[in-house]
Amino acid sequence: MLFLALVVSCTTAASSGTVVGRASPGGAKRVAQRPDPPCPLPSRYRGAFELAARDTAIPLPLLVAVARVESRIDQRARSSRGAQGILQVLPSTAKALGLDASSASTNVLAGARYLRQLLDRFGSADLALAAYNAGPSAVERAGGAPSGQTVTYVANVTAAWRSLRGCI
Repeated sequence: MLFLALVVSCTTAASSGTVVGRASPGGAKRVAQRPDPPCPLPSRYRGAFELAARDTAIPLPLLVAVARVESRIDQRARSSRGAQGILQVLPSTAKALGLDASSASTNVLAGARYLRQLLDRFGSADLALAAYNAGPSAVERAGGAPSGQTVTYVANVTAAWRSLRGCI
């Protein structure tokens, strides 16, 4: 019975991300936290995402969430409207930002800079994400997400962002 309690205790501590050490001479237990988990991001793109996050002050988990919903982090992705790459940037948007949407590293930076502009313009992550998906004019005209598809997009990015919070 004592063995079973020990196994349950260890399993619970391991699954919570906490490792409990031995009691110190003063009786207090030392608790060590595991480091934040890495964002599920192919290593070949990690540097581009980290640079874009630093450049725009957008949390890395949010950028990864947008990329997962937009393209499943696939640089070869193309939309029917001409958006391309990991963050599905229109070539005209990238050009306006002085970047090239066809390169993975500049695609991520262009998408992040565009999202930063939208965050600054709308002052809300939900509205900025809606504008990223449907365009800022459509969001302004509708006073929010202009369609059910955009509502679903914002919900999907937000859910992915929540699941990635704390990743580094």
